Amino acid sequence: MAQSIRISKLHDLLIYEVFVNNNRELEPIEKAIEIMNRHGGTMNVVTVMRFTGFINEKIVRHALNLLQRRHPRLHSRIVKASGSLHFETEGTQQIPLRIVKKVSKQTWQNVISLELNQTIDSSKVLMRAVLIPPESTDSESYLITTIHHAIVDGLSSIKMHQDLLTYMQKIVCGEQITQVDSLSPLPPIGQLLPKSMQGWTGQLKAMSYWSRLVFKYLSNIPETLKLEKLAPINLRRCGWVTVQLDKELTRRFINLCRQEKVTVQGALCAALMFATAKKSSLENRKDICVSCNSYVDLRKHLSPVASSDNMGVLASWVITWHTIKSNTSFWELARDVKQQLNTSLKSDDIYSVVLMSHMMLEYYLAWPNQGIMTADISNIGRVNIPRDYGKFKLEEISFMVGAALAVSNTMCVTTFEEKMILNFTYPEPLISRETVENIANQVLYYLSVDSGVDSERLFEKYYYSSRQ
Repeated sequence: MAQSIRISKLHDLLIYEVFVNNNRELEPIEKAIEIMNRHGGTMNVVTVMRFTGFINEKIVRHALNLLQRRHPRLHSRIVKASGSLHFETEGTQQIPLRIVKKVSKQTWQNVISLELNQTIDSSKVLMRAVLIPPESTDSESYLITTIHHAIVDGLSSIKMHQDLLTYMQKIVCGEQITQVDSLSPLPPIGQLLPKSMQGWTGQLKAMSYWSRLVFKYLSNIPETLKLEKLAPINLRRCGWVTVQLDKELTRRFINLCRQEKVTVQGALCAALMFATAKKSSLENRKDICVSCNSYVDLRKHLSPVASSDNMGVLASWVITWHTIKSNTSFWELARDVKQQLNTSLKSDDIYSVVLMSHMMLEYYLAWPNQGIMTADISNIGRVNIPRDYGKFKLEEISFMVGAALAVSNTMCVTTFEEKMILNFTYPEPLISRETVENIANQVLYYLSVDSGVDSERLFEKYYYSSRQ
């Protein structure tokens, strides 16, 4: 027994050594997100899991402690030192867990709204969690986590939750976990970019990209949602609307994408651009300029290639530009998105975005009421994690990113157990819930094109939001 305790203490000491070595200055993209967090325009990543079966506070608390030992960045906080922002291990607090007793069917929705709009005190810890425990063994429970976007993207958030679920399963089964396989700290993303994008060469390429982006925008100013009210950043809130597609509609939509030789991402972009343009454009306009911001995974483009186990902002984005004419079809627009995305993914632009992220922040702060994109989509695709964990089952998992700062309608997409979930986030009161509900309805209509589904009943069948 004494030997086991000594081994455990040695293991914890090694973990601490690893985490201390993870102290460093924030990269530009991480710094930009933290500045947004401090301005009150929360950009936290909120993940929602719905369960059936046995889950309680003790299980989740223990699992969170193990998770914090596995991922070095969860054992970090952000401090200001020497005039700059740094990740620091010493002084990091335990991941807080709040318990909310279910008092109505809308309780979980109210919790999500609160989490989307509450900043993270990054000087203490970079993640928090809320458990809505089941009222009985037959009822549902929810676990909602909020993570600082400077340490996680959509893909790594979902992967991290797989670790959390695995720990929860072992705890439920009575397994004694004395050691945790802690991950090695990931180098700053700037050090993982291709050599051609490092140093002055990379900076010059990034500046060239920014200049081309500004010129493209001014030459083709895209249609964006009209603001219904104005409010300073500190008085904005992030609203959200969710659409769920059942297995039948999800399967039909994906099969149609294959038949039409387009990607699911291309079709989602086309749907949101058409829906937004229809809501905001004048009917007598023939040609409408639109744009779509697609988030892309950088892991396989880095050197060395980064594992999906590693947390971090390992994503970039690609903006595609289009013109919707009176005879432009849905699938035609989707193919155009696919073609432009493929071209951009082969260029250095995806690295330039990472280096110039602070320019985007400065734009948002300088022109807080000016939208620059028609659509904004983060689609992590199929979530390949188990559903069955013995005494409990994962019925649903999805994520969304706070959007109180940028003037846009953001759609975060996950597909789990053959069901697609579309989470829309938007800034209130600049854009109203009614407007986003209407857009969500239109997106469903476009996703059902040629699917054989009665589109007039889609809205009633697949839509719900926090207003219920």
